[in-house]
Amino acid sequence: MADYPVTPLTPPLSEQEIIRRQKLQALLDAGQNPYEITTFPVTHHAKEIIDGADALMEQPVAIAGRMMSRRVMGKASFAHLLDGSGEIQFYATRDELGEENYKLFKQYDIGDILGITGTVFRTKTGEVTVHATAITLLTKSLKVLPEKFHGLVDTDLRYRQRYVDTIVNPEVRDTFRKRSAIISAVREFLDGRGYLEVDTPVLQTVEIGASARPFRTHHNALDIDMLLRIETELYLKRLIVGGFERVYEVGRIFRNEGMDATHNPEFTSVETYQAYANYHEIMEMVEQLYEFVAMKALGTTDVTYQGEIIHLKAPWKRITMADAVREACGIDWTQWQSDEEARAEMERRDIHVEKTATRGDCLEALFDEYVEKTLVQPTFIIDYPVEISPLAKRKPDNPRLTERFEFFITGHEMGNAFSELNDPIDQRRRFEEQMAARQAQGMKAEIDEDFVTALEYGMPPTGGLGFGLDRMVMLLTDSPTIRDVLLFPTMKPV
Repeated sequence: MADYPVTPLTPPLSEQEIIRRQKLQALLDAGQNPYEITTFPVTHHAKEIIDGADALMEQPVAIAGRMMSRRVMGKASFAHLLDGSGEIQFYATRDELGEENYKLFKQYDIGDILGITGTVFRTKTGEVTVHATAITLLTKSLKVLPEKFHGLVDTDLRYRQRYVDTIVNPEVRDTFRKRSAIISAVREFLDGRGYLEVDTPVLQTVEIGASARPFRTHHNALDIDMLLRIETELYLKRLIVGGFERVYEVGRIFRNEGMDATHNPEFTSVETYQAYANYHEIMEMVEQLYEFVAMKALGTTDVTYQGEIIHLKAPWKRITMADAVREACGIDWTQWQSDEEARAEMERRDIHVEKTATRGDCLEALFDEYVEKTLVQPTFIIDYPVEISPLAKRKPDNPRLTERFEFFITGHEMGNAFSELNDPIDQRRRFEEQMAARQAQGMKAEIDEDFVTALEYGMPPTGGLGFGLDRMVMLLTDSPTIRDVLLFPTMKPV
């Protein structure tokens, strides 16, 4: 048998990795295979012991986790064990374990997963510690963890090997625990308001005229091309037609687009729809949602993000898109007499728009250029042009605008909402215009005929909201990039 277990396909090994495999081989030769162990009777976790130390003094406990450090001092050793709740010190002695078992323990490596049984005590310095009476090697680690004092700092490697990142960087573990708490709080808030959580299809057959590009795949059994969804909106609104008055979905969305600090091709969105409500009521709900989630996750509505204190408590500022642009750069879009005049203004300002851009498109381009980055504190931008809001209801007093808002925090768009368009004739017309605009740019687009049919059966007045959950988590965990809040962000293969 080889000195250490390898196969012809084993990648090149470092000296330390060779030594670890040799130790594994020695265990196997002695009839001790750590990978055959299937269970260990854990009674306590690290945090539970530390928090309840006074009641647990001299009491037996059984813990399990990864050995993160060790100081061998002859006949005794101190080490730290990391489990799902945090780290705790344990104390191993030759007298308690026996000479052979203690010798075996000293052969274990940092990163090995151990089961420890023992009793709780405090050291002379007051540190809560488990005095080991037995140590079991549950899993042999064949890789060397990053150097303890510097941790895993290479960001590319951190994202590719998140399993190592979460071992050595406790603040990363904390971020993802907060992410879970944030998701739970969002659900608690919506459930408490009578919303029904639902699931809608990820694989779809119709490429609507939205601006996002889809990922494409093929269903072999049906022999049809399919698309990964770019939103959950149209199916959720079908449910409103079907009599469900309040629905929401926490779902994965897929968009075949670029990647930056706030964009990943695969992300999580929350969409909600409420019958008999308009965008004003949804604005109030957004304020209440953010207050509720912040208090649940952080215990405060004053959140520090990249050195700036963000005040999430209501009321948030409200301003129309037109007024925001006018204040920022002096342009009144209502003075443009034609789309050509609007495009000419964009050319004078060296702002790129498509050759088919409308006045509404140009207003949005000005907003993106001059306004968005300035919206640090929570702000609702309301009343968007109809050309860029194909699913929103027109304002009764100004049919060029829609009852739509987006909300912005830290200079980034955080969510989108509107009084939903429920006029099937107007909806079809807008779908046709959107489809024509995309086809003029050489892109494919179809009309979702089934959705139009659903509207023809009648959808009540409805307020809808969609927001990126990952961006909410970024804000509430003070994370500068979306990759910091995704356990496994999209990465180019090495």
